[in-house]
Amino acid sequence: MKILLIGKDGQLGRELRKSVPQRAELIGLGRKELDICQRNSVMEVVSSELPDIVINAAAYTAVDKAESEPEQAFRVNAYGAENLALACKEFGARLIHVSTDFIFDGQKSSPYSATDPIRPLSVYGKSKAAGEIAVQEILPEVVIVRTSWIYAQVGYNFVNTMLRLMNERDRLSVVADQLGTPTSSSTLAETIYALVRKPKTKGIYHCTDAGIASWYDFAVAIYEESKMVGLLPVDKHVQIQPVKSLDYPAQATRPAYSVLDKHRVLSELGIELKHWRQALRQILQEKAAL
Repeated sequence: MKILLIGKDGQLGRELRKSVPQRAELIGLGRKELDICQRNSVMEVVSSELPDIVINAAAYTAVDKAESEPEQAFRVNAYGAENLALACKEFGARLIHVSTDFIFDGQKSSPYSATDPIRPLSVYGKSKAAGEIAVQEILPEVVIVRTSWIYAQVGYNFVNTMLRLMNERDRLSVVADQLGTPTSSSTLAETIYALVRKPKTKGIYHCTDAGIASWYDFAVAIYEESKMVGLLPVDKHVQIQPVKSLDYPAQATRPAYSVLDKHRVLSELGIELKHWRQALRQILQEKAAL
């Protein structure tokens, strides 16, 4: 089996490179090797490599910055995804496309299912929604994996930002009225490779760790768990203050509730999802051991 991974240098891409299935050949490409916004380049690479599966882990993810540069967000998240789908259709490859909880408006109070209508609030969410629509129109058999609040040992993410700020400051304010689920990159990679091993899967899957949290809950857990593994000094005290979204203005509007229903992952793939705090503890332990 030959897998072409697009976005090899991102949080998910790095994790996918660490855990390649046995008897699979993985070819990873980053932005320097392939600009997915260039259709001819995408066609040339896919025709040359002739992969069985293409995993699209590339994305424009600067949520707030997207509000001031929507063209670039749509160029990568919609047009780039469309190019990959067209190449997969032309050369007979399966496509696994990674998407986001930001395609929902956050008005529900129960987990979003794959069939709930998409109503994005931000440019980033709209660009990802456009990407979903494009790949589904081109490839009815496409697999879309939606996730949320992803983090890893390295890279730009909430966990590493909080660790830096907690080492620098004695007081932090964190939004407490946005609810979702943190997702370890290892959980998402495991789910994607489970889908790789099931050639007849298609449609939309939701993948996060288990449980529900606010960003404030997540920050408090990072603080407590980091002290336990030595990433923060034991005598370091940080006061974490819960605040409302209105008190912490951002350029992009986030969904107030974006918990995802993971029924298909649990029932069809047989993956046992860890609680988000357990997954966080594991990542922090691994980070402390580096």
